[in-house]
Amino acid sequence: MRRFDYTFLGQGMVPASIANLAGAIREIKAMESGRVDLFPDMLSSLEQIARVASVKGSNAIEGIVTTDQRIREIVNGNTAPLNHDEMEIVGYRDALGLVHSNYPTMEINSPIILGLHRTMLSYAPQGGGAYKGSDNVIMETDTFGARHIRFTPVAAAETPAAMERLNLAYMSACSDSSINSLLLTPCFVLDFLCIHPFTDGNGRISRLLSLLMLYKSGFDAGKYVSFEEQINSAKSQYYEALRMSSKDWHTSENSYFPFMENFLTTLLICYRKLNERFDIVQGKYATKAERIEAAVLRSIKPISKKEISDFFPDISPTTIEAALGRMVRNGKITKTGGARSTKYIKKIGQ
Repeated sequence: MRRFDYTFLGQGMVPASIANLAGAIREIKAMESGRVDLFPDMLSSLEQIARVASVKGSNAIEGIVTTDQRIREIVNGNTAPLNHDEMEIVGYRDALGLVHSNYPTMEINSPIILGLHRTMLSYAPQGGGAYKGSDNVIMETDTFGARHIRFTPVAAAETPAAMERLNLAYMSACSDSSINSLLLTPCFVLDFLCIHPFTDGNGRISRLLSLLMLYKSGFDAGKYVSFEEQINSAKSQYYEALRMSSKDWHTSENSYFPFMENFLTTLLICYRKLNERFDIVQGKYATKAERIEAAVLRSIKPISKKEISDFFPDISPTTIEAALGRMVRNGKITKTGGARSTKYIKKIGQ
């Protein structure tokens, strides 16, 4: 029977590449001090944008889709779902809302996990809130279209006990001061996915639990830059890391490290993207004009006013237009296209 033991995380057994990723995340996180007070409007806007992207991204990974307009209407309003996919999307919106609002008081245990699953599938005909009643398998399709069993999870009869052991192992690791919580989270997520405790929704619940554990540990970049969207944008690497780390899982001979590296890389991307919105000039936060200038000069491809506006939701279109105009006149950037297709790019030689 599978053992859950995370003590290796506190015994200096983590590769330097993974330790360096965790260190880079902590270094960027340390620069957050004061942002909430300095940029409350911007952070509020980014959170709204990230929620839409998270609901879209997490469901898209599972092939659950609707139009971008409907996604925005569902997340930002009270519109009723029109079909089965939208029922799943509304449910994820509600479960994500619980994590965002209540994470300080939510513990990692079976009642919370089952409750999130119940909320997530509350609009779907099959409902949720219970562990699987029959055995399941994880399938994959090869390049010829043939389906194969990629992984056989824990049997249904053993699932409640496996989840209890997993939760207890996590609780024990959290109380061990030698274990880095940032390294612990992907290990728990991998084990959860290998147990595969639900008939449906395991991937989406794993991402909700990822955010919950990260938020509780103080790593909240996913509130403002969608963690789920980053996974979806590189899901082939995500699935390959999951495949590598789940090999020999049942005999406790698997390596967590491929999945840990993928998870932490994804989180680091979120932190870097968030940090780009708060450029620092000579030890101080940049002005709005300086932030706009940095965004255009950093871009390796032409960037539009709308893209800049999406990047900096706290800066008005008028301010963006004025800053771009100055940069064009000063010879720092050039314009391409015209009318609505106008974009800006760093001038060669600058």
